[in-house]
Amino acid sequence: MTTWTEFAKGAPHISDIFIRRLAATGNLCMLATLRADGFPRISPLEPRVFEGELVVGGMPGTTKFADLARDPRFCLHTATVDTHVGDGDVKLFGTVHNVRDEALHQRFADALFEETGFDLRGQKFDPYYAADITGASSVEVIDGHMDITIWKPGRPERVVRKH
Repeated sequence: MTTWTEFAKGAPHISDIFIRRLAATGNLCMLATLRADGFPRISPLEPRVFEGELVVGGMPGTTKFADLARDPRFCLHTATVDTHVGDGDVKLFGTVHNVRDEALHQRFADALFEETGFDLRGQKFDPYYAADITGASSVEVIDGHMDITIWKPGRPERVVRKH
């Protein structure tokens, strides 16, 4: 299991791009899950980093959360609006686990309300998914070449340059 805090320490370059892309898109990412029939599903998602964890949250009862309940594997991709990837791009790979801590849920709801005005205070969170990050990569186009930064737990980031 790799928390957000551990990931950010082990992959500072990738995590910086991820946070920058979240800020640029209003936290919009695309979440890939596996449907019951085994085919992939892509869904919009607004993840949040909260108390050292990457929270994969959203509206309860959605198909993406049914997918994650059945198979916790995911890929999270920052929203890309520039075909030249001028501001970078990140993919995070991992699994989710349901955190059943009502006090944490309420702190999250309070922080979400303070940040966005969206009011979930007092509501029950089931599920409340936190991510265990199992790998990550980023892409940047710099001076006519593409740098792909790759990270796996326990290893430093490494860069593959494509010309």
